[in-house]
Amino acid sequence: MGERPVFQQLSDFHEWFKQRAEANTYQISVVALDQLDGWGFDGDSGNLSHRSGKFFSIEGIEVATDHREVPTWSQPIILQPEIGILGILVKSFAGVPHCLMQAKMEPGNINGLQISPTVQATRSNYTRVHGGSSVPYLEHFLAPRAGRVVFDSLQSEQGSWFLNKRNRNMIVAVDDDVEVRDDFCWLSVPQLRELVHAENIVNMDSRTVLSGMSFLTGDTGGGEALHTTHELLSWFTEVKARYRLDRQVIRLSEVKDWIRSSDRISHELELFFNVIGVSVRASNREVMSWSQPMFQPTCQGVIAFVTRWIKGVRHLLVHARTEPGTGDVVEMSPTVNCSPENYRGLGRDQQPPFLDFVLAAPPERILVDVVHSEEGGRFYHAENRYQLVEADEDFPLEVPPDFVWMTVSQLTSFVPYGNHVNVGARSLLTCITRRPDLEEAA
Repeated sequence: MGERPVFQQLSDFHEWFKQRAEANTYQISVVALDQLDGWGFDGDSGNLSHRSGKFFSIEGIEVATDHREVPTWSQPIILQPEIGILGILVKSFAGVPHCLMQAKMEPGNINGLQISPTVQATRSNYTRVHGGSSVPYLEHFLAPRAGRVVFDSLQSEQGSWFLNKRNRNMIVAVDDDVEVRDDFCWLSVPQLRELVHAENIVNMDSRTVLSGMSFLTGDTGGGEALHTTHELLSWFTEVKARYRLDRQVIRLSEVKDWIRSSDRISHELELFFNVIGVSVRASNREVMSWSQPMFQPTCQGVIAFVTRWIKGVRHLLVHARTEPGTGDVVEMSPTVNCSPENYRGLGRDQQPPFLDFVLAAPPERILVDVVHSEEGGRFYHAENRYQLVEADEDFPLEVPPDFVWMTVSQLTSFVPYGNHVNVGARSLLTCITRRPDLEEAA
């Protein structure tokens, strides 16, 4: 431990990252749901929960909406009402902001170790319900604290799988020396901007916090937008009022079209996701071993913005998307945000708009293309392909009423308010903001 020097080259980081992977041991095994230590199905409701009543539970939800490809369905969903902390500590070295990042194993990560925020902890974890060790650096993110809060926002997570789940995303700047523990390192903002284009290195929790980084660097963008902020707010309000989202929490045993066994919970068509169990051993976590249920998607997803130049400024085609677990009727989402395999056998009128355009894009039109993992603490081997797909001038400016053109800066400006920009859009924004090659008109 100590004040670790910053990495001058990313090759130095990769060597350090490799050493951290070799320094710790991890063992993750898929097990039957009825073999999970401390977890069990309720005899009346069939709900799956922890004996402490903390962490999270898996229950059922019944959904009715006029703003999805199918109007009604039911499914398992994660209820985790507590608010966790995703916090990044920032310090300047030679005038360059650096972020204190953690090499952290999550049981759902497809490659085990990924770069996470300084603090990534649920309330149950940082209040030590598990009886394990304390969360390092937590004192910087709980009041009273030293340092300057640069970004602080309650942000939603995956509305397809969580019900009203939010985490507190924070960036705290410090001037004093910080003791750097073995699994932590300082990475500059430019280095992180490069690392988000590497497959499965920067985890989802880091990406969502980094989407607020423009408020640290002072980057506000420029150029003339197709719509004013006032017009965009009116559009967002109009969409919320136009569509409906009715949902009701039901017993897990009442969920239709899903098959529950002692091993797992799966959809009868083998689509969407499975609920599985995992048993975990890790040498560098707050507790050395535990087990838990996880959601395992059945296929890789696609999260993509269609982009085009308008009035000499790059714009993104933003979708007001409805998910069963979002806090409001819609959130601002990428143009496409789905798992294409889940729509196999359905007609074009039942597929998401612009999905065919994104899937058929030639390589020269794909400006960003990277596979990232989703939250590895709840989702097992969940990956999405994040893309920025360029359209030519023939692509229409007139779009369906639940879509709108925004500049990158305009969409980024909505991030601090919470429950406006969904987690897929925040992750993709982190991959495209402040890329000079994406800001210069061809």
